Amino acid sequence: MRLSLRFLIPLLLALGAFAYAVVPLVDQLTLRWFVRDLDGRASLIANTVQESVQDLVRAANRARMLQVFTRITRDERLYAMAFCQSGGAQPVATPTLPSAIRCSNLDRFSGSSGHLLQRAEGPLLVSVRPLEAEGAPAGNLVLVHDMSFIARRSEETRKYLFLFFVGLGATVSLITVVIAQLSWRGWVQGLRALVRGEGLWRPSDQPDPPELRPIASDLRGLIRDLEAEHRSRDRDQLAWTPETLLGILHGELRGQEVVVVSNREPYIHVRRGADIVTWRPASGLVTALEPIMRACSGTWIAHGSGSADREVVDEHDRVVVPPGRAAYQLRRVWLTPEQEAGYYYGFANEGLWPLCHIAHVRPTFRTSDWEQYAKVNRTFAQAVVEESTSPDPIVLVHDYHFALLPRMINESLPAATIVAFWHIPWPNPEAFGICPWAEDLLDGLLGSNILGFHTQFHCNNFVDTVDRLLEARVDREMFTVSYRGKLTAVKRYPISIEWPPSDGLLTKPVEQCRQDVRQRHALPPDHAVGVGVDRLDYTKGIEERLRAVERLLETRPEWLGRFTFIQIAAPTRTRIGQYQEYEARVRAMAARINERFAHARHPPVVLKAEHHQPEDIYEYYRAAELCMVTSLHDGMNLVAKEFVSSRDDERGALILSQFTGAARELPEALIVNPYDTDQCAAALHMALSMPAGEQRARMRLMRGLLQDFNVYRWAGRMLMDAAAMRRRGRLLERAARPERPSRGSPEYETARSR
Repeated sequence: MRLSLRFLIPLLLALGAFAYAVVPLVDQLTLRWFVRDLDGRASLIANTVQESVQDLVRAANRARMLQVFTRITRDERLYAMAFCQSGGAQPVATPTLPSAIRCSNLDRFSGSSGHLLQRAEGPLLVSVRPLEAEGAPAGNLVLVHDMSFIARRSEETRKYLFLFFVGLGATVSLITVVIAQLSWRGWVQGLRALVRGEGLWRPSDQPDPPELRPIASDLRGLIRDLEAEHRSRDRDQLAWTPETLLGILHGELRGQEVVVVSNREPYIHVRRGADIVTWRPASGLVTALEPIMRACSGTWIAHGSGSADREVVDEHDRVVVPPGRAAYQLRRVWLTPEQEAGYYYGFANEGLWPLCHIAHVRPTFRTSDWEQYAKVNRTFAQAVVEESTSPDPIVLVHDYHFALLPRMINESLPAATIVAFWHIPWPNPEAFGICPWAEDLLDGLLGSNILGFHTQFHCNNFVDTVDRLLEARVDREMFTVSYRGKLTAVKRYPISIEWPPSDGLLTKPVEQCRQDVRQRHALPPDHAVGVGVDRLDYTKGIEERLRAVERLLETRPEWLGRFTFIQIAAPTRTRIGQYQEYEARVRAMAARINERFAHARHPPVVLKAEHHQPEDIYEYYRAAELCMVTSLHDGMNLVAKEFVSSRDDERGALILSQFTGAARELPEALIVNPYDTDQCAAALHMALSMPAGEQRARMRLMRGLLQDFNVYRWAGRMLMDAAAMRRRGRLLERAARPERPSRGSPEYETARSR
């Protein structure tokens, strides 16, 4: 007890001194936060009333202007409001305007964060915002905020801090005394022995009870495995790398083979004249999975769609990739034109894609497309069986093209661990029920051991859909579905990208990228550039993005001739009518905007509707002042994360749609509703005007998240969950086996006599 007091007294004194030092600091930080918040509020009010004030100035209607100001100042925090017109005219001000504020001395109150004016009742924050009319200065809007409420907030904060430190001191004291008593009696040693499994089932000098013999050794081994797993996870989470992922595969899964199945292949061989060239498709799935396969080796099974794909494979339709840095095998599956039309263009992209993306395009379902979809899924299932060298591989099935595949693989390889990942949104039960084969799709997906989605919202929708459409047992606490005697775990795995990016993507310095991109498009060195990178897909919101650029130039004409938005848009699914129409609309809109602002020195929009290699895309990322992602509905959207990863200079701003999964992970981006054109235009102006310090602060936070939650962690979590599921399955399988009596035991002799 004396030892405890010797420790407690200095600790409590230290906590008191710390609290004494922290309270003034909290008061200062609170004041800074509120000053910044109210000054930003002043900018919002100024932007809101600007047009009204301009009209009233032109009409010389001072009485109406005063009425507007009086109505606005009814807000309890807005103390006074005034307008000082250029040219020295008499100001329009509410009666509450302090006498210290005059139109002749507004310079002393100007500044980026307002000016504090002290008074007996409490401080006032004075913000001055210039207003323009028809491009010329019209005067200054003065907004005075009452900050007396800060004193009340500070008093409450000090009270709560005091209670917090009192509680903290009491808790630490109690824990210290308890630990001291436990140590004195030797309980800690007993607990450690219990955790190690000593005496868990029996005294050390007695044999295991007969009823526990089949599983006792397995349970002790499981405890050791879980302890090792816990230690390895804590260590590995410090830095998720290809080596970490490889270690998980060899340690947790004992080097089990990994088979990946996707529709799109990571490398496409095409013929250009007499040569065969290799290029990577514009696909978020490929961006995420390709680094995983380079780390884990294994086999990737995909549809061979390139014009020269057949020319480079061996007799088993395999080719080693990446070119020049062989790391894994690519097994290509060939489809007939009828299969590709029905399975890919028909059921997958005219049916499931618009069904799952709420983007105002009606899904189309045809029986012939469904038959081809099922047939192609069966073909890929056979390829998985052919490529598996063991009866229990780990199979990663990706995306909506293969909803039937998990069940088919499970029927052929019942010992396989199947992880299916749905890369696009999952709609609510009512929307998914539109599909005539909804139950078949759910049955196929529930053939997997683990089913992953980007967000918890999509997990919830899937579980709700199963509960609505199938006779299955749903556990909403553990998020599992029991169906046809098989348990499927439904989990959230937010996909990410490789970190750090490949050396080849960041080789060219940022300044060189800026110079090259501007020279390529005949733009001045100081010209502001925005970039968008998408497939020409109606879910990506490219039309909404271009409308925002047009609106920016309408409301902020100072950017006309000083800002150009470059949209990189790779054509996709060109055989589908909806995509053909969408591409035509995007091209027409870009041309119309450029024609409307033809008097500008440089075009507002540059549309590059062609495929670009990753190195070219990263050059644009690094050259731009901002990147704009305005998806109307998206599972994750890795363009946002690619832009952040490319900015090792910690500059640039990201404008991100609230309807992407990435918006939940990157709140430091400028989050917008892409359907709100004015909001998107305001975000463009804010991004172009953002100070370097704020850009750096936002970018550091976003880059830190990508470093901690990169694509290796995404894959590692799935593999660790698969490993844990395999261990539990084996343990339960062993526990269910009947015990074999040992030779010489009574049970053995009885069985022998029978």
